[in-house]
Amino acid sequence: MTFSVCVFCGSRFGASPSFRAAAEALGREIGRRGWRLVYGGGDVGLMGVVASATLAAGGEVLGIIPRRLMEREVGKHDVTELLVTETMFARKERMIAESHAFLTLPGGLGTLDELLEVVTLRQLGYHDLPVLLVDVDGFWDEWQALLEKVVACGFADASAVRLLERAGGVAAAMELLENQAAPAS
Repeated sequence: MTFSVCVFCGSRFGASPSFRAAAEALGREIGRRGWRLVYGGGDVGLMGVVASATLAAGGEVLGIIPRRLMEREVGKHDVTELLVTETMFARKERMIAESHAFLTLPGGLGTLDELLEVVTLRQLGYHDLPVLLVDVDGFWDEWQALLEKVVACGFADASAVRLLERAGGVAAAMELLENQAAPAS
């Protein structure tokens, strides 16, 4: 079975060129390792960059996109497989089911929604898969502070901080996943 890495990221490029560079490097590393990318199926923003880089490096790409977003996010038809779902809920459910690990690059509200869903499902025991934040230009600093505040205010146990890991860039994220990928390769 091929190790499948789900990447959550923006459907826009964001303000910093570093975001695009990280998406390209991440896709290239996923492909170079022979892993399969699972992502939101779009050909726009960081999503399109990570998928194109994975394909260019020889990797497989599974895109999963809701019918309603086929035009808005420009469904990427040159991926290995493109699945069209009826809803965003079905999209996330399928992305989660197809993956062995979750990496999150910078992104907007949809990215944050996907991240929160996999972290919450891990907290509730629905999975015990790695959830990594790929930090680019300190993007996840406020996330970390908010999570610590949630714990400090008594809304989550201190163990909530360990539900995900913050990787200081693409190379660090790949290193963290290497041990996870070994049994599935």
